[in-house]
Amino acid sequence: MVDLESEVPPLPPRYRFRDLLLGDQGWQNDDRVQVEFYMNENTFKERLKLFFIKNQRSSLRIRLFNFSLKLLSCLLYIIRVLLENPSQGNEWSHIFWVNRSLPLWGLQVSVALISLFETILLGYLSYKGNIWEQILRIPFILEIINAVPFIISIFWPSLRNLFVPVFLNCWLAKHALENMINDLHRAIQRTQSAMFNQVLILISTLLCLIFTCICGIQHLERIGKKLNLFDSLYFCIVTFSTVGFGDVTPETWSSKLFVVAMICVALVVLPIQFEQLAYLWMERQKSGGNYSRHRAQTEKHVVLCVSSLKIDLLMDFLNEFYAHPRLQDYYVVILCPTEMDVQVRRVLQIPMWSQRVIYLQGSALKDQDLLRAKMDDAEACFILSSRCEVDRTSSDHQTILRAWAVKDFAPNCPLYVQILKPENKFHIKFADHVVCEEEFKYAMLALNCICPATSTLITLLVHTSRGQEGQQSPEQWQKMYGRCSGNEVYHIVLEESTFFAEYEGKSFTYASFHAHKKFGVCLIGVRREDNKNILLNPGPRYIMNATDICFYINITKEENSAFKNQDQQKKSNVSRSFYHGPSRLPVHSIIASMGTVAIDLQDTSCRSTSGPTLSLPTEGSREIRRPSIAPVLEVADTSSIQTCDLLSDQSEDETTPDEEVSSNLEYAKGYPPYSPYIGSSPTFCHLLHEKVPFCCLRLDKSCQHNYYEDAKAYGFKNKLIIVAAETAGNGLYNFIVPLRAYYRPKKELNPIVLLLDNPLDDLLRCGVTFAANMVVVDKESTMSAEEDYMADAKTIVNVQTLFRLFSSLSIITELTHPANMRFMQFRAKDCYSLALSKLEKKEREKGSNLAFMFRLPFAAGRVFSISMLDTLLYQSFVKDYMISITRLLLGLDTTPGSGFLCSMKITEDDLWIRTYARLYQKLCSSTGDVPIGIYRTESQKLTTSESQISISVEEWEDTKDSKEQGHHRSNHRNSTSSDQSDHPLLRRKSMQWARRLSRKGPKHSGKTAEKITQQRLNLYRRSERQELAELVNNRMKHLGLSTAGYDEMNDHQSTLSYILINPSPDTRLELNDVVYLIRPDPLAYLPNSEPSRKNSICNTTGQDSREETQL
Repeated sequence: MVDLESEVPPLPPRYRFRDLLLGDQGWQNDDRVQVEFYMNENTFKERLKLFFIKNQRSSLRIRLFNFSLKLLSCLLYIIRVLLENPSQGNEWSHIFWVNRSLPLWGLQVSVALISLFETILLGYLSYKGNIWEQILRIPFILEIINAVPFIISIFWPSLRNLFVPVFLNCWLAKHALENMINDLHRAIQRTQSAMFNQVLILISTLLCLIFTCICGIQHLERIGKKLNLFDSLYFCIVTFSTVGFGDVTPETWSSKLFVVAMICVALVVLPIQFEQLAYLWMERQKSGGNYSRHRAQTEKHVVLCVSSLKIDLLMDFLNEFYAHPRLQDYYVVILCPTEMDVQVRRVLQIPMWSQRVIYLQGSALKDQDLLRAKMDDAEACFILSSRCEVDRTSSDHQTILRAWAVKDFAPNCPLYVQILKPENKFHIKFADHVVCEEEFKYAMLALNCICPATSTLITLLVHTSRGQEGQQSPEQWQKMYGRCSGNEVYHIVLEESTFFAEYEGKSFTYASFHAHKKFGVCLIGVRREDNKNILLNPGPRYIMNATDICFYINITKEENSAFKNQDQQKKSNVSRSFYHGPSRLPVHSIIASMGTVAIDLQDTSCRSTSGPTLSLPTEGSREIRRPSIAPVLEVADTSSIQTCDLLSDQSEDETTPDEEVSSNLEYAKGYPPYSPYIGSSPTFCHLLHEKVPFCCLRLDKSCQHNYYEDAKAYGFKNKLIIVAAETAGNGLYNFIVPLRAYYRPKKELNPIVLLLDNPLDDLLRCGVTFAANMVVVDKESTMSAEEDYMADAKTIVNVQTLFRLFSSLSIITELTHPANMRFMQFRAKDCYSLALSKLEKKEREKGSNLAFMFRLPFAAGRVFSISMLDTLLYQSFVKDYMISITRLLLGLDTTPGSGFLCSMKITEDDLWIRTYARLYQKLCSSTGDVPIGIYRTESQKLTTSESQISISVEEWEDTKDSKEQGHHRSNHRNSTSSDQSDHPLLRRKSMQWARRLSRKGPKHSGKTAEKITQQRLNLYRRSERQELAELVNNRMKHLGLSTAGYDEMNDHQSTLSYILINPSPDTRLELNDVVYLIRPDPLAYLPNSEPSRKNSICNTTGQDSREETQL
């Protein structure tokens, strides 16, 4: 055991203090071979350098000790001045000799020895071969001046009272402080702030100048006014501040010369310091600085990560984010790699935003920048893609990397990510909320074809508004439209709700109808407490529980509502109804003011039987009395619920046996066998029994299976839906699936034509003349425009061309920028459009987030911008259910038991229902549908514009005959040219052509001249519309297409359309109103036995009930 202990080798030399002086001697007698690393550190000089310079912590301690010594020397100088008695006389000897006590001299000598030894040692360690470089340094010279005289006085006692300018040690203290700050940042492993260092240098320089001037003036005035330190301080402050009272002035020439020298030094040194500080301040303003840790821990903030920040994106985010009252105390930290835009900088200087928005220039891929933004303390992080780039896939890749970087740095920070391409969505499945642009875009475009203006409906639902837009407008439709646009989706627990608490244990449709009847709110969905899935209109068999979360549409949420009984309203005798119109129903008033809604409650007590009632007529009196509406049952009756068999078609009863057999052979219902991208939700839809060969998908080219080369030859029974896109991307899957959903009748399935380029010939071949809708998708190649708003230029001009050529065609357009919607169906001299433009400007000045909502194309659902759905991602921070509800409405997700969005049209046979409340009851009692809004089309008297004038040939001839009676034919040219001002649509080229023909007239015979004159008159008489019609007809004839389906295309701009979301119960129904419905899932109500085909969910007669319904 002892032998083993004797064999233990000693510690290596680097760990023993004695080897620091003696060197490596302990290993000389050892037989083993030792390999030493870092041999350059074994010398005595290198070890000293490591201790005094290289090691951060030891170097910091030494520099702190040096800084303390310099301050101590300055303090000893002040003590010497204060203890000294002012001497009498003005001899120059008072300048060179002072009174210094022995203890004070001893302290100053000790400080001088230590300082000089440290200076020489550091100079030796930092020596690099040039000794003059070390000697001529200013700190070394100052050290010699302040220390050497004291050391000499040790050996020469008569020099103990020699004046030494010890106050110059303040500059050495400043130098030591700068080095100490650098070592401090190195020791704590943090990046030093250039702004902090520059401010520290400026302050220390200013203090050193003032202290040097104070001590110098005081000493030089020993032979003058004999100023004390306080008087010298007063003089320096007055002088450097350029005030100059003149009550204290230097008397001797030496002190005056010193003041001049100090002012010159200040004029040179201080401007340089201020310039560097101003430069760093400007650079910091560009980069944004840091978000302090203290603020991050005491205040709430969110981080917005973007690749490039535009003013529209910023204002949309800020307006939507701060529209919610509980977010007013939040801060927004913007992290962007580019420099702040001029417009963005101007907006962020507004006091409303400058106090709450912080801009940081940096990258989300750098942990240093994420630390600056305090990402780990953020409440949420929004990562937005740049849709203005030509390569959207590359933009998605950048977004994915940002999401990964944030998740790696702050795993607990909630992520709200916007992605462009659906095939890239699975890379960010870990994010809390994801919005895929192409998924939502194509789904809305598809639903626009079957449910008009679905894009406008969704846009209005996801925008925060109080419904005050258009209230000052003189037109009634703008007031109604603006008022209903304030409806949003809210949630509340049933047992905590005044709206729905009384419906516990009752069916969903019963709760939805009576809540709308009593409070004017529209219950659209629920969610169980133990389930994450939201169910839209689960149907009459769903029983409400106390812990259910109810989702409803209303002007504001219930928490901000005040309730007032109907009896109190009658006492006030004040009518607060907004929707004016004849109605026998009680008026439901909804008054919005400062975020609070006062809702008048209807008296639900039983009325007298003598009041107006609607009862179901008997068979004998069916022609005399109008049909009645069955009541909505509290608990669903299985026998009265009308269902449909999923495996059968809703319209099979209307088909002939031959059509039914052919239909069953052609289509089958099931799930698509292939998914175009990872993460797509499987949807039950109509499928073909056999896969169609790829060659048959080319509509304009024949193949061995068919010989058709145009859409007309296929003989489609239903009108086409044409999609004009640049490429056939994976997003088109979300366009096709809603149009082939299982709940759509087979006879209503429209053929879909994908048009990758849209010249006139291809448009005519693909059947544009008999298409139901044409969808124009925004093209990625247009994103390369130098000006941002010019990205839509190509799309707008192409759509305008289509509108002029095929004005009766329903065109649905997607734009990049919402501001460009004003150019859709543009008419320069349309007074009504100009009035709407003025209204939009007024609403924007009032701070509305929906100023563009009154544009006719947007209100009618003919145009939308996907950027308007950015608010969906922002709103999900407060309403985490909004993305799920929107996906269910658009059919992107299918949850078992959840309903779907569809529509029905009000015909003349349905007008007996009269009001929206009765329609609500009719739908809830018969099919279980829940209506959520109305799409209304009204006639409009537009001012006649240039494009709407069509000159009648007979009227023109009569006018010309009456005007030209008695004139010679030679004056006909002048008369017609004068009439051109009366008819501005006569085209200039046609006039020039006619004039050439008239000049050639005398050269021909009489019949030829008469023929040319008639041709000339026909050219005059043609309107622009006739020229366009002739152009299209000629092209169709040239392509061998039949012109039977092409009409003269009269303009249908005499109508306007708009949406009423959750209108008042007493709103009158009008002919051709389209009602948006959330229909229950037929899969949830498959009957045990095969029902009759007549009992479909579309049947709304409700003839099984015989009870009287009081309304």
